[in-house]
Amino acid sequence: MDKLYFVVGSQDLYGEECLKNVAKDAQEMTEFFNQHLKNVKVELLPTVVDSKTCIEDLRKVSCDDECIGVMTWMHTFSPAKMWIKGLQELRKPLLHLHTQANEKLPYDTIDMDFMNLNQAAHGDREYGFILARMRIAHQVVAGYYKHAKVLEKIGKFIDVARAINFSKHLKVGSFGNNMREVAVTDGDRVESQIQYGWECNYFAVGDLVKVINEVTEAEIDEKMAEYTSKYTMKTTRIDSVREQAKYEVALEKFLKKNDLGAFADTFQDLYGLKQLPGLAAQNLMGKGIGFGPEGDYKISALSAVLMKMSEGRPGATGFIEDYTYDLTEGEELELAAHMLEVPVTLAKTKPEIDVLPLGIGGKEDPARLIFDGIEGDGIQVTMVDMGDHYRLICADIEFVKQPKPMPNLPVARVMYRHKPNFNIGTAAWCYAGGAHHSVLSTALTREDLVLFARLTGTEIICIGDDTTEADLQKLAWDKYQK
Repeated sequence: MDKLYFVVGSQDLYGEECLKNVAKDAQEMTEFFNQHLKNVKVELLPTVVDSKTCIEDLRKVSCDDECIGVMTWMHTFSPAKMWIKGLQELRKPLLHLHTQANEKLPYDTIDMDFMNLNQAAHGDREYGFILARMRIAHQVVAGYYKHAKVLEKIGKFIDVARAINFSKHLKVGSFGNNMREVAVTDGDRVESQIQYGWECNYFAVGDLVKVINEVTEAEIDEKMAEYTSKYTMKTTRIDSVREQAKYEVALEKFLKKNDLGAFADTFQDLYGLKQLPGLAAQNLMGKGIGFGPEGDYKISALSAVLMKMSEGRPGATGFIEDYTYDLTEGEELELAAHMLEVPVTLAKTKPEIDVLPLGIGGKEDPARLIFDGIEGDGIQVTMVDMGDHYRLICADIEFVKQPKPMPNLPVARVMYRHKPNFNIGTAAWCYAGGAHHSVLSTALTREDLVLFARLTGTEIICIGDDTTEADLQKLAWDKYQK
């Protein structure tokens, strides 16, 4: 289980009895967190009373592979100079919990001993200053630690910290290169590894084909049994479905052997393959594997990270591509899909397996999953390389039911409404340089992405009901500034 360390600050100015009370309160809080925070173990470290203790604590945080982050709190006034050297050692996400051991003031009995012991209002401001002075990215959660809203915010920090930890260990395989002449899907892979930890490396399609050719009929039968247990088999062209099953078996082996959590391919480099991997990629994305088409390694990695962030939450998260619009005035909608690879996680209806012409790629008709998409409020997120920095763009959207059936559209699809409206929402996306590949989610919110951006030092532009025409003008001007 992932670990979140809890580090409490104090000092020895108020005597040994005070420090005993600090340790007692910190232990009680740790036990409470372990009862109420899901999928994480909170572990208390020694109270920071000097720089030596701080260094030891935060080195342990940074060097423990099971640790996803640290939660800090100043029970009393803890002079911030003693935190400098320890904070310089820190390499994990940091949450500053601004709370107290007591919820209410004991008005009838309060004295100076109580004041000195319970002075987070003093200590946390000193601590907040040094975090700001050192320009350390962090999250502040303020309020009584037992309150539901505070626990919810701590839980969101844990989800984001877990995703960042996953990101730092993520390896992405590229089968083929970026789609020829396309700009927005390309990027600096060295910088990706420096900033996010993504190890993005090329693998020859022929290496995958070799594994495909070694897949046995028994392995294909087992994969077909998985398909028929989860999906409706609409097609009678079973050989084409078995071809996709063979691809998925091989991909699973290849990903596992090379410790890859995400991959990208391109329809322009399918040498040795009979079909573009469609059903195979869709089913793998349903298992949390990141995917990017047309060589888009960034969206492949980002989709894997955001799927990890949303684990355990209600809702869906997955890759999509902007495709076409219904521009009925006042009722504008977007129809999003892809050639094949819409993840099964975005399905509202039970997916059907069918084999139909693709019209691109120059290969045999591929098997794919067809379904109607999710409904409800959500977000659309993309990442672009601006040359000297990465930019996240996060838009609030509303997923809607398709107004009419689309019997001749042979792919899975999702429809949504842009916020605050089509004109401002899509214009803001274009001004910000937003890509046509993105990640959709009804499990995550703008707040999650803002926190991820803050903790990873990434620029973020948000679009939603609060976006105005004036914001468009600022975006249009800012994009030309160095």
